[in-house]
Amino acid sequence: KPIIRQILDLVPPWLFKSCTNTYKTDKGVSKYRTYDQFVALTFGQLNKCQGLSDISSGIGVSEIFIQDLGLSQSPARSTMSDGNKNRDWHVFESLYYRLLSHYKSVLKQHHNTHIIKEIKGKVVKLVDSSTISLCLSMFDWAEFRTAKGGIKLHTSWDYNLMIPDVVNITEAKVHDRYGLEQLIYPKDTIVVEDRAYFDFALMLNRIKAENVFVTRIKTNTLYKTVEELELPENIDQNILKDEIIQLTSAKAIETGISEHKLRLVHVYKEDENKVIAVITNQLDWEYNTIAELYKKRWDIELFFKALKQNLQVKTFWGTSENAVKSQIFVALINYLLLELIKRTISKISVAFSNLSEKIRFCLYHYLSLDYVCNQVREGVRKVKPPNQMKMTFEQNLFSG
Repeated sequence: KPIIRQILDLVPPWLFKSCTNTYKTDKGVSKYRTYDQFVALTFGQLNKCQGLSDISSGIGVSEIFIQDLGLSQSPARSTMSDGNKNRDWHVFESLYYRLLSHYKSVLKQHHNTHIIKEIKGKVVKLVDSSTISLCLSMFDWAEFRTAKGGIKLHTSWDYNLMIPDVVNITEAKVHDRYGLEQLIYPKDTIVVEDRAYFDFALMLNRIKAENVFVTRIKTNTLYKTVEELELPENIDQNILKDEIIQLTSAKAIETGISEHKLRLVHVYKEDENKVIAVITNQLDWEYNTIAELYKKRWDIELFFKALKQNLQVKTFWGTSENAVKSQIFVALINYLLLELIKRTISKISVAFSNLSEKIRFCLYHYLSLDYVCNQVREGVRKVKPPNQMKMTFEQNLFSG
């Protein structure tokens, strides 16, 4: 099978069918079914196609390739355009979450990140958003500013899975604070976020729900110092001050958050030559735990960077809201599948960008994923004499 088909096969047929049945996306459809659209969009994502014509031509390169993708014919540009516009994007959103649930234990077992000892085993959510600019004259539903359009990906990143567990796509003008429906989590959940989410009512509700929040305080916030905690002599020099505070502004008093003691850790960021004040309702942790947790926000920033650089979420193959959201969720599905391959098949440590580049080079090739991950690499490769050349076929690690 070609590499792309092996990646498509990581989506269990029963799971895909369940999603299409839920949203009835194949009802009354005879040719360009949901699977056909998924194949087309996946090909476009992994091959970084600029338009629907590229996808149509690329898939239609040969009858054998079309058949090996599980299709009866290559998709026409107009057919793909209609599918992107009219087929409910929620089917791909559902597929992403179902796949995440299906591979949850594997992803958790193989994630590769530094574990902060004091919070080991705790549920940690990193919350942030990223904006994608759009041309307002073409995407008139995505108004951002007077002469500019855009959408925003509001994202909750699961620290233990190292992958987004919630993504909500809105117009770019929607404030981060209101981008996710759920910002209050089950008891003992730790929430790490930037100061865009600094909100007195939200903080109070999280305290009541026994959530732990770690966020950046706004520069104009009024507070009084109740106690300045002593810093040990062998402390990390980047920790400048650790204090217990109470918020004192009129709004803080009005909401009731002023009655609660909070903690403020001042951290010096050497690379930016500035001090960041991180506020939390957790009074007992080591100061380093709070500083390290806030640094973990970088993981979600790296995700946004990887998504935008290696998959197609900045050039869109349709201008309707449905087309854009379908394309983004198929990009997220491909991100998940590539992460799965990276963590389970690749025996060497490789950046996401390097893996996605290898996949793109080998998309048409009839090789195993194991070979692509572990044998394809940079450098000179000599051809062996004919009598020494031997064809080997390796079993796909995910086949039955």
